[in-house]
Amino acid sequence: MPEKLVRDRIPEIIRGKGEEPSVRTASGEELDLLLRQKIVEESEELLESGDYEEIVDILEAIDALIDLRKADRGLLDLQRETKRHYRGGFEKGFVLSEDD
Repeated sequence: MPEKLVRDRIPEIIRGKGEEPSVRTASGEELDLLLRQKIVEESEELLESGDYEEIVDILEAIDALIDLRKADRGLLDLQRETKRHYRGGFEKGFVLSEDD
């Protein structure tokens, strides 16, 4: 099985079932990449299923990435609001056709 980033308690849960998981710890740039991959993975699962649980997983991975990068959440919110002011949000559901 290929490697993938899992939630912190997954190894403990596997051990609780009497199995011994093969686990290592990622950090730094590798963890940054794995978190971005996890966001894409969970986004694909959301696209497939539409399940709210996938939204929770995406938010969890985004929060971990923000923490890892020591990003200022206030600044991120300001950037989000600035972009919303100039470009809008997604509430109206506009779909742009790309004619050839």
